[in-house]
Amino acid sequence: MRLEILAAAVEKDGRELAESMNLATDAVIVNQCGGYGYEEFSAGDGRIRLFSMKERGVGLSRNTALLHARGDIVLFSDEDIRFYDGYEEKVLDAFSGNPDADLITFNFRVDPRRATYYNRESRPIRWYNYGRYPTYSVAARLDALRKANVSFSLLFGGGAKYSNGEDSLFLHDCLKAGLRLYASAQEIGQEIYRESTWFKGYNEKFFTDRGVLYHYLYGRLAALFSLRFLLAKRGEMCGEIPLWTAYGLMRRGIRQGRLR
Repeated sequence: MRLEILAAAVEKDGRELAESMNLATDAVIVNQCGGYGYEEFSAGDGRIRLFSMKERGVGLSRNTALLHARGDIVLFSDEDIRFYDGYEEKVLDAFSGNPDADLITFNFRVDPRRATYYNRESRPIRWYNYGRYPTYSVAARLDALRKANVSFSLLFGGGAKYSNGEDSLFLHDCLKAGLRLYASAQEIGQEIYRESTWFKGYNEKFFTDRGVLYHYLYGRLAALFSLRFLLAKRGEMCGEIPLWTAYGLMRRGIRQGRLR
């Protein structure tokens, strides 16, 4: 099997990015910048293909990378990820040891303020826990993704209309398509902390956008899951906007999602 990294970037020098990410395998980098272009160069034992484009949106970048992918296994990534030496062997070994897996999530060291998960053991990922995984943690069999015809939403994520959630929607669609998701306890890299490109605080847009996302994730149960989310996170999220006001904003977002 061959591993290929699919990385989304904004206004980066491709060669400098490949070095900072410690890329040692084949990779597709989609760089959103001020122009269009294509470049190919070597990094470690891999071949890097760099696509430059003016259009914005992380979902568009990931779909473009998927379109051009050639590896047997693809590992999604971002510009602020640095892989450990030997990451290729860990990823491929995980798939070799679990032939039933279509997708596997891996551990990354992150700032504690941004941590949403850490896999302590290898296990299946189900409907009740898929939403905690960022896209950069996910590796997949390319053939399985293409046969299932899954891709990333263009409505959610950095550069899109709604601020985030493209990762949860992607895994939601993978499960819905019958793909088998697993967690690995292997740690393969770290996130280099930077200011979020989309998070501007727990404001009206945050809660409204979250409501739109919950419409797509949970359908008729979106309002119930919104309340559950707010009750669980109220200490962190409901300082400036009271809980019931935030719930009203999420309900507004749910209605927006229905009207699309």
